[in-house]
Amino acid sequence: RQRCEFNNMDHSTDLNGADRLIVRRGQPFTISLYLYSGNYQPGVSSLDCIVETGPQPLEQYGTRASFGLSANIDTSCWSAAVTSPPGDMVALSICSAPDAPIGRYTLTLGRSGQIEFILLFNPWCTGDSVFMEDKQSLDEYVLSQDGIIYRGSAKHPIPTPWNFGQFESGILDICLRILDMNPKCLKNPGKDCSGRRNPIYVSRVLSAMVNCNDDRGVLLGKWADSYEGGVSPMFWRGSVEILRNWDTQACQPVRYGQCWVFAAVACSISRALGIPCRVVTNYLSAHDSNSDLVIERVINENGDLIQAKEMLWNFHCWVESWMTRPDFKPGFNGWQASDPTPQEKSEGTYCCGPIPVRAIKEGELTFKYDAPFVFAEVNADVTTIMKRKDGSTSKVTNTTVVGQKISTKSVGSDAREDITHLYKYPEGSDEEREAFKKANHQNKLLHQQENEGLHLTIKVTPDMRKGCDFDVFAVVTNNTQSNKKCRLVFGSCAVSYNGILGENCGFKDLLNVELSPGRRVPLRLNYSKYGGLLNEDNLIRLAALLMDYSTRDATLAVRNIVLDNPEIKVRILGEPKENRELAAEITLRNPLPETLENCCFSIEGANLTAGQVISERLGSSVAPGEDATVKIYFTPTHSGLRKLVVDFDSNKLCHVKGYRNVIIGK
Repeated sequence: RQRCEFNNMDHSTDLNGADRLIVRRGQPFTISLYLYSGNYQPGVSSLDCIVETGPQPLEQYGTRASFGLSANIDTSCWSAAVTSPPGDMVALSICSAPDAPIGRYTLTLGRSGQIEFILLFNPWCTGDSVFMEDKQSLDEYVLSQDGIIYRGSAKHPIPTPWNFGQFESGILDICLRILDMNPKCLKNPGKDCSGRRNPIYVSRVLSAMVNCNDDRGVLLGKWADSYEGGVSPMFWRGSVEILRNWDTQACQPVRYGQCWVFAAVACSISRALGIPCRVVTNYLSAHDSNSDLVIERVINENGDLIQAKEMLWNFHCWVESWMTRPDFKPGFNGWQASDPTPQEKSEGTYCCGPIPVRAIKEGELTFKYDAPFVFAEVNADVTTIMKRKDGSTSKVTNTTVVGQKISTKSVGSDAREDITHLYKYPEGSDEEREAFKKANHQNKLLHQQENEGLHLTIKVTPDMRKGCDFDVFAVVTNNTQSNKKCRLVFGSCAVSYNGILGENCGFKDLLNVELSPGRRVPLRLNYSKYGGLLNEDNLIRLAALLMDYSTRDATLAVRNIVLDNPEIKVRILGEPKENRELAAEITLRNPLPETLENCCFSIEGANLTAGQVISERLGSSVAPGEDATVKIYFTPTHSGLRKLVVDFDSNKLCHVKGYRNVIIGK
């Protein structure tokens, strides 16, 4: 155990515990051998070492290696060297190859001794293809067990806390089981285990295995209001419960996930295996299923969406993993995008990526894997056609820009980092035009200037909270020399984050609008109307359609707004120290004009709640304007900065999220 503790600390795997050996490739670890007879003599004594992984270990697959003692460790291949003076106790230093397959290993020493260990990717090792130089980035993208995932809208990104929990008890074993359950392993385990030397291969396997569409994967996706037979994707606070449920339910899919849940689970598994990984959010994300880089939408004369074969998601999450790409020309190492949400098949399987983020920026659509689909997610063009009652159609001027405010959590802080520049050149720049040419994005290259005569935008006020009544505004500007008479249709409806429209929340149809410069037309949204229509995303789609009677030109403005949930306040009672019980006093004020029933608070946190979710129900209802308050007790197990993730659920306010950073002392 002492050697396990020392080695695991040295290999940054100590948070997995000290009861077994977990090491990283390309880095020496030490074991102690006690000789029953005789002493070790340098240059005289010999020792044959054999390492094996997988059910069919073969040297040609790299899943078996045999080696003897050397004078010194060679970190470029499997090697062993004695580091202690002659005697009956031998300290043996062993190093794996930096490109050895990851997984469970057996080390056979001579004729009798066997040691079992787990080998992981090593982003601290310069010879490993996942090597990452910056220490702060390693702390964030490999060792951090919690983070922030961005939801909401491009105009109002909402940080959602998440417990990745990759070092919680049993999680590493579950991650290795996920690799073992993938169809490629079941079909040819020897070849699959050999492929685990390559993070490109492993990331692609995970992209398929986090969803269950083709295999015995972890999560079943569902994008509907009813989550019968499972729980809403908003229920989850972290990956630990999901992974454990999959493991204990004989690899049956956990119900249900949506994009941020798929991405978060993939991030947990990647970090557990040693691949630096982060969750990213793309706002106004296109789902282009026919690879023409165009999302076509048809509306009626009221501005209602009546046909949309392809979706425009309010936001979409995927993961980026850090690795080299020796399969490409230089310049494409670093962040690689992959997407475990099942959207389109790739090589016959529901998976996507990994594709270098740089390839998306440069318009290199022939690169593996799935470059056209990811390029469209951030660059597709949106065209809108209006179909009139008489059957005639006309193109509508539309200012929707796909791929906005691509976001991830900053290194070392909870601030949002905008990484749009990693995916796209500045709009209108020569570099953007070159990327579009390379990608053959003709629609964007031929893009006409928007109608300069009439300009239409939607403005909102800052007080858009769930439970309140508020105004939104269609702002019309006439830049022509003549007076204009127009029809203005201004409507609103509930919408899910992936673009599915719900019921009408408020509507206004002005048949004869005389335009003056900067005319503001208000639309009142009342909680009594929208409150019962919203889903858990708290999103409302605003659409204003302006029709010029003289030219028959139409202009459409669309904006999705997200209503803020109330803030959850968390106060820590007691001195935060490891292995000492603490209390979290948690408070939420009811912002709705109606009573909350069946109120429940839940907490979860890596190294805070022993890998469990701790819940506390309120004994009474909460009237409008009143506080719901509970105390929940927990005992931290490790020191350091930890994130306590909090969830509040009730009959009217569902899965409100909050968190509190806690510094745990020794």
